[in-house]
Amino acid sequence: MAEPSTGERREFQAEVNRILDIVVNSLYSKREIFLRELISNASDACDKLRYEAQLDASLVKDDPDLAIAIAPDARKRTLTIVDNGIGMSHDELVENLGTIAGSGTAKFAAELAEAEKDLAKKEKSGVGLIGQFGVGFYAAFMVADEVAVTSRRAGSDEAWRWTSDGRGGYSIEKAPDDAPRGTAIELRLKKDAAEFSETARVETVVKTYSDHVGLPVWLAGDGGRRQVNEAAALWTRPKSEIAPDQYIEFYRHAGHAFDEPWLTLHNRAEGVIAYTSLLFVPTAAPFDLFDPARRHGVKLYVRKVFITDECEGLVPPWLRFLKGAVDSEDLPLNVSREVLQNNPVVARISKALVKRVLNELKKKAGKDPAAYAAFWETFGQVLKEGIYEDGERRGDILKLARFRSTGAEGWVGLDDYVGRMKEGQKAIYMLTGDKAEAMRTSPMLEAFGAKGVEVLLLDDPVDEFWTMSVDAYGETPFVGVNRGDIDLSGIGGGEAADDGADDEPGGDAAPLIAMIKLALEGQVKNVRASRRLTDSACCLVVEEGGMNARLRKMLRAAGQTHDESERILEINPKHALIRSLGDRAKGDGASRDIEAMARLLLDQALILEGELPKDPAGFAKRMSDAMAKAVAA
Repeated sequence: MAEPSTGERREFQAEVNRILDIVVNSLYSKREIFLRELISNASDACDKLRYEAQLDASLVKDDPDLAIAIAPDARKRTLTIVDNGIGMSHDELVENLGTIAGSGTAKFAAELAEAEKDLAKKEKSGVGLIGQFGVGFYAAFMVADEVAVTSRRAGSDEAWRWTSDGRGGYSIEKAPDDAPRGTAIELRLKKDAAEFSETARVETVVKTYSDHVGLPVWLAGDGGRRQVNEAAALWTRPKSEIAPDQYIEFYRHAGHAFDEPWLTLHNRAEGVIAYTSLLFVPTAAPFDLFDPARRHGVKLYVRKVFITDECEGLVPPWLRFLKGAVDSEDLPLNVSREVLQNNPVVARISKALVKRVLNELKKKAGKDPAAYAAFWETFGQVLKEGIYEDGERRGDILKLARFRSTGAEGWVGLDDYVGRMKEGQKAIYMLTGDKAEAMRTSPMLEAFGAKGVEVLLLDDPVDEFWTMSVDAYGETPFVGVNRGDIDLSGIGGGEAADDGADDEPGGDAAPLIAMIKLALEGQVKNVRASRRLTDSACCLVVEEGGMNARLRKMLRAAGQTHDESERILEINPKHALIRSLGDRAKGDGASRDIEAMARLLLDQALILEGELPKDPAGFAKRMSDAMAKAVAA
């Protein structure tokens, strides 16, 4: 390699340093994977140039035959991977190799750190943890003491050289202007990775992991250079000729993944529109699954020519975990990315793809519930976005949806819930909150538990939105147990709270309710006796269609403020505390004591919702005063 660079010196993004440390020292069990990652990147670069050349043929005029070349050198202990694809400019080298873009970066680094703790277990399974996230180029540092990248972008006269040892940072400097178009990656191999400078070893790795790459991969050896891969687009071959291992390696190539696909869908459609699709549902979630951009991993081809991997109209955001390729015969090769978004052919392909994916998920759920539960654990939160966003397919997604429940262990489907409904029960009851396990102890569930009525526990953020826009599952309405006034008197079995007679003006609790209303004026919308409480003294609820505590917190975190006085304080007239307060409310001069206790009840209800009292110091003083009076009595 060249002498150390005297050019521009930069530090890696903080998360990159952390990731490189984990990659190099901890997580890979199969180091040869680095070569597959570099070949995949080279293939992507050629695909992108092939697309841009449809719009500007001059980009490939000097070198039209796109290919990948690999040159091992045992004497120098180096390995060089060269492509004549799109190449990178100075800024692209910095962006692509010096940072990991996207809002998921910090989360990615945190998950890797957590994964390190479980390293021994994962290593025994033979699965590199890093591959669940896909770090591509950085895998080179598993085998190299130093990596040099020389690149010239198609259409540019300037070439640049990026160099790093994978530790402190990287250098970038001008390269000779006669550098060819594309990218050359030279690895100075570590002593214990010298095997990757041997031609036979490199050939074995290429045939194992990259035989399906749709470009020729040339390998230099003593007898000259020769093509070592089949170079046929896998999706164009009959399914009967494709082995399971070939599907797996194509999935890993297309998705830059290390896991195996959970579901493989290979289909050819003929008729009014003709296309071939090869789609995969991953086993492991990619690190950028919840990136705000919500990009999918499906590449669009036209007659085997790559067009784009950013066609928003091809796959809806709520199926963004899909990986693979779609090859159309009905789109023009020179179609622009902008036109694709509203293209009727793309829309028809998308509709058919979504229908097929949902049908296959439905089949999987029926044939192998345990495997489907594992899928839902990983991707259910994303799939549920479709309930909120896609009215046309809402019913199909609801059938696929699974929830935690008070009535069963594991995941529960809506059909199972409806089949277990109690005599007289006419609604599907649900509670939204932060964590299902914490919700199981919520006061909101007390009357339902007494009656033996099952409640779904919804703890994904998206649940707050779709439950406000979806009224029913088939003919059965959804009812939030933390919204509206609950009446379970028509449901047979068990015992529930009173039917609410005490909240009438003439009831025994009426004087106390009136005094609490007065004490909390402006802080709550109303105070009433509860039909849902059997053991707790109080809780906070909202009217049907109102904004509950969790949604308030989410919007507050986003910088939006809302009226906190919309909530209703419900009290349990049968609770010992409320009965004592009721008796005191009938005596003379009780208003001051009731005011303090009313504030304590509100603070208690807020704590039960996972919020802090509005005035922590005042809460502490009122609590101390109440305890002092209790002890003195």
